Amino acid sequence: MGAVLERARDFGHRSRRTLLLAGITGALVGLAVAGFEWVTREQVLDRLLTAPLWMQAGAPAVGLVLTALALRYLAAGASPATSEEYIKNFHESDRRLDLRPVVGRVVASVATLGSGGALGFEGPSLYMGAAIGSGLQARWSRFFSRDETKVLMVAGAAAGVAAIFKTPATGAVFALEVPFQDDTARHMLLPALVAAAVSYLVFVAFAGTAPLFAVAGSPPFDLRDLGGAVILGLACGAGARGFAWVMGQAKRLSTRGHPLVRAVVGGAVMAALILASNAIYGSTLAAGPGYRTLEWVTEPNQTLWLIVVLFALRMAAVATTVGGGGVGGLFVPLVVAGALTGKAAGVLVGDTTTTLFPVIGIAAFLGAGYRTPLAGVVFVAESTGRPGFVVPGLVAAVFAQLVMGDVSVSAYQQHGRLGHLERRFDLPINAAITGDARTVAPDVTLTEFYDHHLLLNRQAQVPVVDGNRFVGMISLYDLHDTPAANWPTTTVEQIADRNWPVATPTWTLRDAVRAMEGADCDALPVTDADAQFIGLVTTADIVQLDRILGEA
Repeated sequence: MGAVLERARDFGHRSRRTLLLAGITGALVGLAVAGFEWVTREQVLDRLLTAPLWMQAGAPAVGLVLTALALRYLAAGASPATSEEYIKNFHESDRRLDLRPVVGRVVASVATLGSGGALGFEGPSLYMGAAIGSGLQARWSRFFSRDETKVLMVAGAAAGVAAIFKTPATGAVFALEVPFQDDTARHMLLPALVAAAVSYLVFVAFAGTAPLFAVAGSPPFDLRDLGGAVILGLACGAGARGFAWVMGQAKRLSTRGHPLVRAVVGGAVMAALILASNAIYGSTLAAGPGYRTLEWVTEPNQTLWLIVVLFALRMAAVATTVGGGGVGGLFVPLVVAGALTGKAAGVLVGDTTTTLFPVIGIAAFLGAGYRTPLAGVVFVAESTGRPGFVVPGLVAAVFAQLVMGDVSVSAYQQHGRLGHLERRFDLPINAAITGDARTVAPDVTLTEFYDHHLLLNRQAQVPVVDGNRFVGMISLYDLHDTPAANWPTTTVEQIADRNWPVATPTWTLRDAVRAMEGADCDALPVTDADAQFIGLVTTADIVQLDRILGEA
């Protein structure tokens, strides 16, 4: 009993320390995000948007070139990924977030976003928060158990999103939800909430508490609205799938060719998009993260074709910024796409007086794009302050998820948390190879095989090996097809199964399990390219890897 109480007291001390460090993380992240937002938006982007048209059109090219230089020389050739780095590292339990590219990536994001790149501020904010949290956890690692290696990184990511959007609950939910497509992170909710709340308080002390965007009306939803939410959710799910495909193509383009060439080409395309949006709307709505587009959406009497054209321009601008190597987030672009989709739906049904459908579209498009339906709904509730939008938004988000399927704008999400056995499947096959497995020579008779291998050693499936050359496999079931009277004169080579699946050293355990399942067997021989026998892998070896690897 005393040992149990001692462990309980130790857990309580660790929990209090964790929450204290989460609060410190939130305060530091709030300061960092406030500084980042002040420099990027107030000192650079806002001034650019009041500059002459030619300067607004040419700025993205300059920004993308500076971004490429910052990533090359300050970030040591790191990729433009920000929130993607967080998702990727979350699943790498054995390594911390690499802090060396942080300064270079932040400088690159200032260059991209400050010059009018069509990405969001939340990507760098989340990344800075994750980096601050990971750095603090490395400094105070003695206070954390093995299962808590990512807790401050998650808390920092939550704090980054909470600060930049002034939505503390959204920050916590998004940081916990985004690593998975159908699950959430465990045992990290309270630290994430603490960090998000503290970060929000610190940020609004500098930036004020004004909501991200204004909404009109406070609709008491009815069955008609819920029906419209279902249809809009399906449309947003289809739109989010298209968005994810376009972003996937853009990310592939961002890895090809010389970075400066990509930057110049991307800048030229952005210039054309900015000039086109100015000619059509009298404002450079294709530039920047899209907050001006959200304001445009709230204006009444917008025609359907103007909404559709702006959706296409914004999609092209986001893809061009990503393909040109820009650094920023996709959260706000998804929000903007959802608002435009909802606005189009509102025009079609004749609702031009409220922002009900744009807000529902935001919840559905954002939730589907990142596979974070809870974050989408919570974001709508926090950013609008109107509970009447929440239930229709939730309905739309659910149906958007159904359309989205297994697609996501992130390449590093997993469907859910993996147990010990699932994590083993990603290990190389040599982690479970038995190199000294018992084999049988080709000239051994079936009687000898039955006596020595089946009865004495209880081997039901045995590799047939001639010297070092693998011949085939023989099993207990192969003896059934040969009369017992012929066993003394029949060799194992004569009845060995030469079509038995064979693994190579490049396989993972997942490949091995899949092959054994397909062949309905429990043992898999491993050979090299010259059919030389290396060893044997069995299902029992895979299940017992806790003992083999010392993980128990």
